[in-house]
Amino acid sequence: MDEHDLLATARVYAIPTVTRFRGISIREGVLIQGPRGWGEFCPFPEYDDREAERWLATALEQAVAGWPEPVRDRVPVNVTVPALDPEHAHAMVTGSGCSTAKVKVAEHADSLAQDQARVEAVRAALGTGGRIRIDVNGRWDLDTAVQNIRALDNAAGGLEYVEQPCGSLEELAALRRRVDVRIAADESIRRADDPLAADLTEAADIAVIKCTPLGGVRQALRVADRTGLPCVVSSALETSVGLAAQLALAGALPELDFACGLGTLRLLGGDVVGPDQAFWPVDGWLPVPRTPPRPDPQALDTFSMTDPDRTAWWRERLARTHARLGTSTQPW
Repeated sequence: MDEHDLLATARVYAIPTVTRFRGISIREGVLIQGPRGWGEFCPFPEYDDREAERWLATALEQAVAGWPEPVRDRVPVNVTVPALDPEHAHAMVTGSGCSTAKVKVAEHADSLAQDQARVEAVRAALGTGGRIRIDVNGRWDLDTAVQNIRALDNAAGGLEYVEQPCGSLEELAALRRRVDVRIAADESIRRADDPLAADLTEAADIAVIKCTPLGGVRQALRVADRTGLPCVVSSALETSVGLAAQLALAGALPELDFACGLGTLRLLGGDVVGPDQAFWPVDGWLPVPRTPPRPDPQALDTFSMTDPDRTAWWRERLARTHARLGTSTQPW
Protein backbone atom coordinates (compact mmCIF):
# COMPACT_ATOMS: atom_id res chain seq x y z
CA MET A 1 0.00 0.00 0.00
CA ASP A 2 1.30 3.45 -0.82
CA GLU A 3 0.97 6.31 1.64
CA HIS A 4 -2.07 7.78 -0.14
CA ASP A 5 -4.04 4.54 0.09
CA LEU A 6 -2.94 4.03 3.68
CA LEU A 7 -4.10 7.44 4.86
CA ALA A 8 -7.27 7.36 2.77
CA THR A 9 -8.62 4.40 4.73
CA ALA A 10 -7.15 5.27 8.14
CA ARG A 11 -9.61 5.57 11.05
CA VAL A 12 -8.23 6.73 14.40
CA TYR A 13 -10.05 5.28 17.41
CA ALA A 14 -10.08 5.98 21.15
CA ILE A 15 -11.66 3.41 23.48
CA PRO A 16 -11.77 3.77 27.28
CA THR A 17 -10.31 0.90 29.30
CA VAL A 18 -12.52 -0.69 31.95
CA THR A 19 -9.85 -0.10 34.56
CA ARG A 20 -6.49 1.61 34.37
CA PHE A 21 -4.25 -0.93 32.66
CA ARG A 22 -0.59 -0.65 31.79
CA GLY A 23 -0.73 2.97 32.87
CA ILE A 24 -3.43 4.02 30.38
CA SER A 25 -7.16 4.71 30.63
CA ILE A 26 -7.77 5.26 26.90
CA ARG A 27 -6.61 2.82 24.22
CA GLU A 28 -5.80 4.58 20.97
CA GLY A 29 -4.83 3.32 17.55
CA VAL A 30 -5.52 3.37 13.82
CA LEU A 31 -7.45 0.96 11.61
CA ILE A 32 -6.38 0.62 7.96
CA GLN A 33 -8.01 -1.23 5.08
CA GLY A 34 -6.29 -3.20 2.33
CA PRO A 35 -7.22 -5.80 -0.31
CA ARG A 36 -7.33 -8.64 2.26
CA GLY A 37 -9.28 -6.73 4.90
CA TRP A 38 -8.58 -4.51 7.88
CA GLY A 39 -5.46 -4.22 10.02
CA GLU A 40 -4.69 -2.37 13.25
CA PHE A 41 -1.75 -0.07 14.01
CA CYS A 42 -1.64 0.61 17.74
CA PRO A 43 1.87 0.97 19.19
CA PHE A 44 1.73 2.54 22.63
CA PRO A 45 2.39 6.30 22.53
CA GLU A 46 5.73 6.05 24.34
CA TYR A 47 7.18 3.62 21.77
CA ASP A 48 9.62 5.14 19.31
CA ASP A 49 9.39 4.95 15.53
CA ARG A 50 11.76 1.99 15.36
CA GLU A 51 9.45 -0.14 17.48
CA ALA A 52 6.38 1.22 15.70
CA GLU A 53 7.65 -0.19 12.37
CA ARG A 54 6.96 -3.75 13.53
CA TRP A 55 3.42 -2.83 14.57
CA LEU A 56 2.73 -1.40 11.12
CA ALA A 57 4.26 -4.45 9.43
CA THR A 58 1.72 -6.58 11.33
CA ALA A 59 -1.18 -4.38 10.21
CA LEU A 60 0.01 -4.43 6.59
CA GLU A 61 0.47 -8.20 6.56
CA GLN A 62 -3.10 -8.54 7.79
CA ALA A 63 -4.58 -6.02 5.35
CA VAL A 64 -2.50 -6.85 2.27
CA ALA A 65 -1.01 -10.36 2.43
CA GLY A 66 -3.20 -12.39 4.76
CA TRP A 67 -1.97 -15.11 7.12
CA PRO A 68 -0.53 -18.63 6.89
CA GLU A 69 -2.93 -21.56 7.09
CA PRO A 70 -3.83 -22.56 10.65
CA VAL A 71 -3.29 -26.03 12.11
CA ARG A 72 -6.15 -25.70 14.66
CA ASP A 73 -9.59 -24.13 14.67
CA ARG A 74 -9.65 -22.74 18.20
CA VAL A 75 -7.26 -21.84 21.02
CA PRO A 76 -7.58 -21.89 24.83
CA VAL A 77 -7.23 -18.50 26.51
CA ASN A 78 -6.63 -17.15 29.99
CA VAL A 79 -8.50 -14.36 31.72
CA THR A 80 -6.25 -11.35 32.38
CA VAL A 81 -6.74 -9.80 35.82
CA PRO A 82 -5.50 -6.19 36.21
CA ALA A 83 -4.42 -4.73 39.55
CA LEU A 84 -7.90 -5.04 41.06
CA ASP A 85 -9.00 -5.47 44.64
CA PRO A 86 -9.69 -9.10 45.65
CA GLU A 87 -13.49 -8.85 45.33
CA HIS A 88 -13.39 -7.54 41.77
CA ALA A 89 -10.61 -9.94 40.78
CA HIS A 90 -12.70 -12.87 42.04
CA ALA A 91 -15.74 -11.66 40.11
CA MET A 92 -13.77 -11.17 36.90
CA VAL A 93 -12.37 -14.70 37.00
CA THR A 94 -15.70 -16.28 37.97
CA GLY A 95 -17.45 -14.61 35.06
CA SER A 96 -14.77 -15.37 32.49
CA GLY A 97 -15.39 -19.06 31.88
CA CYS A 98 -11.60 -19.56 31.76
CA SER A 99 -9.67 -22.14 33.76
CA THR A 100 -6.40 -20.17 33.56
CA ALA A 101 -5.81 -16.65 34.91
CA LYS A 102 -2.94 -14.23 34.32
CA VAL A 103 -2.70 -11.86 37.26
CA LYS A 104 -0.98 -8.50 36.99
CA VAL A 105 1.30 -7.78 39.96
CA ALA A 106 4.02 -5.28 40.94
CA GLU A 107 2.02 -2.18 40.12
CA HIS A 108 4.10 -0.30 42.67
CA ALA A 109 7.07 -0.98 44.94
CA ASP A 110 5.03 -1.95 48.02
CA SER A 111 2.29 -3.97 46.32
CA LEU A 112 3.21 -7.47 47.57
CA ALA A 113 0.45 -7.67 50.20
CA GLN A 114 -2.12 -6.49 47.65
CA ASP A 115 -0.72 -8.91 45.07
CA GLN A 116 -1.01 -11.81 47.51
CA ALA A 117 -4.62 -10.96 48.32
CA ARG A 118 -5.45 -10.70 44.60
CA VAL A 119 -3.81 -14.02 43.81
CA GLU A 120 -5.58 -15.72 46.72
CA ALA A 121 -8.92 -14.39 45.44
CA VAL A 122 -8.17 -15.69 41.96
CA ARG A 123 -7.32 -19.11 43.38
CA ALA A 124 -10.62 -19.15 45.25
CA ALA A 125 -12.45 -18.29 42.03
CA LEU A 126 -10.66 -20.91 39.93
CA GLY A 127 -10.67 -23.71 42.46
CA THR A 128 -7.86 -26.17 42.91
CA GLY A 129 -7.78 -27.28 39.28
CA GLY A 130 -7.27 -23.86 37.72
CA ARG A 131 -3.90 -22.44 36.66
CA ILE A 132 -2.48 -19.09 37.76
CA ARG A 133 0.34 -17.20 36.10
CA ILE A 134 1.56 -13.76 37.15
CA ASP A 135 2.93 -10.92 35.02
CA VAL A 136 5.53 -8.59 36.51
CA ASN A 137 6.53 -6.58 33.39
CA GLY A 138 10.19 -6.64 34.48
CA ARG A 139 9.67 -4.49 37.59
CA TRP A 140 11.60 -6.55 40.18
CA ASP A 141 15.30 -6.74 40.85
CA LEU A 142 16.78 -10.18 41.39
CA ASP A 143 16.49 -10.42 45.18
CA THR A 144 12.98 -8.95 45.19
CA ALA A 145 11.96 -11.44 42.53
CA VAL A 146 13.18 -14.40 44.58
CA GLN A 147 11.30 -13.23 47.68
CA ASN A 148 8.07 -12.26 45.90
CA ILE A 149 7.87 -15.32 43.67
CA ARG A 150 8.07 -17.58 46.69
CA ALA A 151 5.37 -15.58 48.48
CA LEU A 152 3.04 -15.49 45.48
CA ASP A 153 3.65 -19.13 44.62
CA ASN A 154 2.47 -19.94 48.12
CA ALA A 155 -0.56 -17.64 47.81
CA ALA A 156 -1.52 -19.29 44.52
CA GLY A 157 -1.07 -22.82 45.77
CA GLY A 158 1.41 -23.18 42.93
CA LEU A 159 2.08 -20.83 40.00
CA GLU A 160 2.08 -22.05 36.42
CA TYR A 161 4.82 -19.55 35.59
CA VAL A 162 6.04 -16.00 36.21
CA GLU A 163 6.15 -13.67 33.22
CA GLN A 164 9.13 -11.30 32.89
CA PRO A 165 9.93 -10.92 36.60
CA CYS A 166 13.17 -9.00 35.91
CA GLY A 167 14.24 -6.72 33.10
CA SER A 168 17.43 -8.33 31.75
CA LEU A 169 18.23 -11.76 30.40
CA GLU A 170 21.13 -11.97 32.85
CA GLU A 171 18.79 -11.44 35.81
CA LEU A 172 16.30 -13.98 34.45
CA ALA A 173 19.06 -16.57 34.10
CA ALA A 174 20.23 -15.97 37.67
CA LEU A 175 16.64 -16.12 38.92
CA ARG A 176 15.99 -19.48 37.28
CA ARG A 177 18.80 -20.93 39.36
CA ARG A 178 17.20 -19.69 42.60
CA VAL A 179 13.47 -20.48 42.23
CA ASP A 180 11.50 -23.56 41.24
CA VAL A 181 8.73 -21.73 39.33
CA ARG A 182 9.02 -21.57 35.55
CA ILE A 183 10.09 -18.25 34.04
CA ALA A 184 8.53 -16.78 30.89
CA ALA A 185 10.20 -14.08 28.79
CA ASP A 186 8.10 -11.36 27.15
CA GLU A 187 9.74 -7.93 26.90
CA SER A 188 13.13 -9.65 26.53
CA ILE A 189 11.86 -10.91 23.18
CA ARG A 190 9.53 -8.30 21.71
CA ARG A 191 11.55 -5.23 22.76
CA ALA A 192 14.91 -6.67 21.73
CA ASP A 193 16.77 -4.87 18.94
CA ASP A 194 16.60 -8.15 17.02
CA PRO A 195 14.02 -10.59 18.45
CA LEU A 196 15.40 -13.36 16.23
CA ALA A 197 18.75 -13.04 17.98
CA ALA A 198 17.45 -13.13 21.56
CA ASP A 199 19.18 -16.04 23.33
CA LEU A 200 16.82 -17.43 25.97
CA THR A 201 18.74 -20.66 26.55
CA GLU A 202 19.52 -19.98 30.21
CA ALA A 203 16.99 -17.24 30.87
CA ALA A 204 13.53 -18.72 30.31
CA ASP A 205 11.40 -21.85 30.22
CA ILE A 206 8.60 -20.31 28.14
CA ALA A 207 8.50 -17.67 25.39
CA VAL A 208 5.65 -15.16 25.31
CA ILE A 209 5.09 -14.25 21.66
CA LYS A 210 3.08 -11.21 20.57
CA CYS A 211 2.82 -10.92 16.82
CA THR A 212 1.64 -7.29 16.84
CA PRO A 213 4.96 -5.87 18.13
CA LEU A 214 7.05 -8.52 16.35
CA GLY A 215 6.10 -7.64 12.78
CA GLY A 216 3.30 -10.03 11.88
CA VAL A 217 2.29 -13.67 12.04
CA ARG A 218 5.04 -14.98 9.77
CA GLN A 219 7.79 -13.09 11.58
CA ALA A 220 6.42 -14.16 14.95
CA LEU A 221 6.45 -17.80 13.82
CA ARG A 222 10.12 -17.41 12.95
CA VAL A 223 10.84 -15.86 16.35
CA ALA A 224 8.93 -18.62 18.13
CA ASP A 225 10.85 -21.29 16.27
CA ARG A 226 14.18 -19.61 17.00
CA THR A 227 13.53 -19.56 20.77
CA GLY A 228 13.24 -23.36 20.88
CA LEU A 229 10.81 -22.99 23.80
CA PRO A 230 7.12 -23.68 24.38
CA CYS A 231 5.21 -20.55 23.44
CA VAL A 232 2.30 -18.55 24.78
CA VAL A 233 0.63 -16.08 22.41
CA SER A 234 -0.45 -12.91 24.19
CA SER A 235 -2.24 -9.74 23.15
CA ALA A 236 -1.03 -6.16 23.08
CA LEU A 237 -4.44 -4.79 24.17
CA GLU A 238 -5.86 -4.56 20.67
CA THR A 239 -9.44 -4.37 19.46
CA SER A 240 -10.93 -7.43 17.78
CA VAL A 241 -9.30 -6.34 14.50
CA GLY A 242 -5.83 -6.59 16.00
CA LEU A 243 -6.67 -9.64 18.10
CA ALA A 244 -7.44 -11.49 14.88
CA ALA A 245 -3.74 -11.48 13.97
CA GLN A 246 -2.77 -12.82 17.39
CA LEU A 247 -5.34 -15.61 17.02
CA ALA A 248 -4.01 -16.37 13.53
CA LEU A 249 -0.56 -16.78 15.08
CA ALA A 250 -1.87 -19.05 17.84
CA GLY A 251 -3.68 -21.06 15.19
CA ALA A 252 -0.53 -21.49 13.08
CA LEU A 253 1.98 -22.48 15.80
CA PRO A 254 3.04 -26.12 15.38
CA GLU A 255 2.62 -26.75 19.13
CA LEU A 256 0.45 -24.89 21.65
CA ASP A 257 0.89 -26.26 25.17
CA PHE A 258 -0.44 -23.32 27.19
CA ALA A 259 -3.56 -21.17 27.25
CA CYS A 260 -3.02 -17.90 25.39
CA GLY A 261 -3.36 -14.39 26.76
CA LEU A 262 -5.95 -13.36 24.19
CA GLY A 263 -9.07 -12.93 26.32
CA THR A 264 -8.30 -9.23 26.69
CA LEU A 265 -11.29 -7.64 25.00
CA ARG A 266 -12.99 -7.40 28.39
CA LEU A 267 -10.32 -4.89 29.41
CA LEU A 268 -11.71 -2.40 26.88
CA GLY A 269 -14.92 -0.45 27.28
CA GLY A 270 -15.96 -1.18 23.71
CA ASP A 271 -14.90 -2.61 20.38
CA VAL A 272 -14.77 -1.52 16.74
CA VAL A 273 -16.63 -4.57 15.40
CA GLY A 274 -20.17 -5.80 15.95
CA PRO A 275 -21.05 -8.40 18.62
CA ASP A 276 -21.19 -11.19 16.04
CA GLN A 277 -17.53 -10.68 15.13
CA ALA A 278 -16.05 -9.70 18.50
CA PHE A 279 -13.56 -12.10 20.08
CA TRP A 280 -15.24 -12.86 23.41
CA PRO A 281 -14.08 -16.19 24.89
CA VAL A 282 -16.70 -18.92 25.25
CA ASP A 283 -15.91 -21.47 27.98
CA GLY A 284 -12.27 -20.38 27.83
CA TRP A 285 -11.82 -20.73 24.04
CA LEU A 286 -11.58 -18.41 21.03
CA PRO A 287 -11.92 -19.33 17.34
CA VAL A 288 -9.05 -18.96 14.87
CA PRO A 289 -10.16 -16.58 12.08
CA ARG A 290 -9.25 -17.06 8.43
CA THR A 291 -9.82 -13.38 7.59
CA PRO A 292 -9.90 -10.19 9.69
CA PRO A 293 -13.24 -9.02 11.08
CA ARG A 294 -14.78 -5.93 9.51
CA PRO A 295 -15.28 -2.82 11.65
CA ASP A 296 -18.90 -1.92 12.32
CA PRO A 297 -19.78 1.57 11.03
CA GLN A 298 -21.77 2.46 14.14
CA ALA A 299 -18.95 1.25 16.43
CA LEU A 300 -16.42 3.24 14.40
CA ASP A 301 -18.52 6.35 14.83
CA THR A 302 -18.91 5.71 18.56
CA PHE A 303 -15.20 5.26 19.19
CA SER A 304 -13.75 7.57 16.55
CA MET A 305 -11.10 9.88 17.95
CA THR A 306 -12.72 13.27 18.58
CA ASP A 307 -9.59 15.22 19.51
CA PRO A 308 -8.31 16.77 16.25
CA ASP A 309 -4.78 17.15 17.61
CA ARG A 310 -4.60 13.46 18.59
CA THR A 311 -6.09 12.46 15.25
CA ALA A 312 -3.42 14.47 13.43
CA TRP A 313 -0.72 12.99 15.71
CA TRP A 314 -1.76 9.43 14.85
CA ARG A 315 -2.04 10.11 11.12
CA GLU A 316 1.40 11.73 11.10
CA ARG A 317 2.79 8.79 13.07
CA LEU A 318 1.26 6.35 10.60
CA ALA A 319 2.73 8.21 7.61
CA ARG A 320 6.14 8.57 9.26
CA THR A 321 6.29 4.89 10.21
CA HIS A 322 5.19 3.85 6.73
CA ALA A 323 8.03 5.91 5.25
CA ARG A 324 10.53 4.26 7.61
CA LEU A 325 9.25 0.80 6.81
CA GLY A 326 9.62 1.43 3.10
CA THR A 327 7.21 0.64 0.32
CA SER A 328 9.57 -1.50 -1.74
CA THR A 329 10.08 -4.23 0.84
CA GLN A 330 7.29 -6.60 1.79
CA PRO A 331 7.74 -6.89 5.58
CA TRP A 332 6.14 -10.33 5.70
